[in-house]
Amino acid sequence: MAFTIAIAGRPNVGKSTLFNRLTKTRHAIVSDEPGVTRDRRDGEATLASMKFRLIDTAGLEKAKAGSLQDRMRHQSQVAIEMADISLMVIDARSGILPDDAYFASQLRRSGAPVILVANKCEGKKGAEALAEAWQLGLGAPIPISAEHGEGLIDLYDSILALATDLGRNDELFDDEEELQEPIIFGEGSFSEDDEATPDIWEEDAEPEAPVRIAVVGRPNMGKSTLVNTLLGEGRLLTGPEAGITRDSIMVPFSFNNKPYEIVDTAGIRRSARISEKVEKLMVNDAQRAIQFAKVCILMLDARQPPHKQDMTIARHIADEGRALIIAANMWDDVKDKSVSIKQINDRLQTSLAQLRGVPVVPISGLYGTGLERLFQSVQMIKSIWQLRISTGRLNRWLEVMLEAHPPPLVQGRRLRIRYMTQIKSRPPTFALFVSRPADLPESYLRYLIGGLRDEFGLTGIPVRMVMRKGKNPYA
Repeated sequence: MAFTIAIAGRPNVGKSTLFNRLTKTRHAIVSDEPGVTRDRRDGEATLASMKFRLIDTAGLEKAKAGSLQDRMRHQSQVAIEMADISLMVIDARSGILPDDAYFASQLRRSGAPVILVANKCEGKKGAEALAEAWQLGLGAPIPISAEHGEGLIDLYDSILALATDLGRNDELFDDEEELQEPIIFGEGSFSEDDEATPDIWEEDAEPEAPVRIAVVGRPNMGKSTLVNTLLGEGRLLTGPEAGITRDSIMVPFSFNNKPYEIVDTAGIRRSARISEKVEKLMVNDAQRAIQFAKVCILMLDARQPPHKQDMTIARHIADEGRALIIAANMWDDVKDKSVSIKQINDRLQTSLAQLRGVPVVPISGLYGTGLERLFQSVQMIKSIWQLRISTGRLNRWLEVMLEAHPPPLVQGRRLRIRYMTQIKSRPPTFALFVSRPADLPESYLRYLIGGLRDEFGLTGIPVRMVMRKGKNPYA
């Protein structure tokens, strides 16, 4: 297991800003509002030549047992127990607060190796807090500014010294001292004369690559509960409160010996109802998770008819070109199952015709029923989504379609469709070479796309068609 460092401290001291700085990402949501981070988030971090696994945590807050804040604190404690070193972050501008002293004592009692980090020390700010920080009993504070990247060399030295004391410093560095020269395409590494197919450029050149799945839906649809059931642990915060999840958390796991990366996302409400800055960041994070997923599982509450917002999210997934599966959750609590499934299918038929045949899988995320069928659907829809069809097969099919229904006449001249080819997969995208692309009606394109779906089994996924004008051989 990689050397692991956890970032801990009270809310709003800059833990997520430090996480983003060290992981060189913007994955953790950052806001002036305290308590934005709730679930623990981990990522690969680098600090100069040092590499380690970094865990961002919720703020350590005193809270009533069983409350949301108490469950957040438990997640933070789990992260600290998992870590080799903890960074306790304080806000140097606000000085040492009683909560800082309380949680410093908690960390001392745990016996975990701790580095005290005084954040927001840009310029000469926080000098008084640095002197006060000695009373926490965690040694000399390291002054840094996570926002501006100041003081990180001192943090590097402290981490290295503590890892050396633990006999783990060799785990912070790669074994290989020499790096191979990068291969730069277009500079002698690949010749136009070399035989190659477009498939060599596809991401799926590695068949064992994990399938990334984004679990999306409205708030309180049971997304985090499903992920926890799949992982077999309480990895993500759950509860009756709507909107608990804020960050999009990616967790690797396996199901039936196949590797996956599952991303739990915040609930997506109607845009008109989103007014707070944090919620806008949450929704943007969820939409980014959709963009980088291969398959999206849209969670619905099977106990009620599909909501308009459910269909809006499904259309957004289709617009992003991702494969989609509908998970009818809470199926164990549905009284009339035939009526429920009919309501879902009817709504999909009327509101999501462009994804005709999308799989609908009844599940219970809480009890784990229906998950076998859910992941069979994941593998099936992924195979369709990345399907490639040879140009020969496409044009033999196209010839039949053109004979059955020729293109229309425009200004007394019939449009000519010369040929078709697939230009990419994921989702399947086809180029149609037409004499006058601008004049081909949308209805005729729908006729061709419908025929593609029926002939090649492209059901339940987005299918894209772009028109191109063939070269005039007499020009």
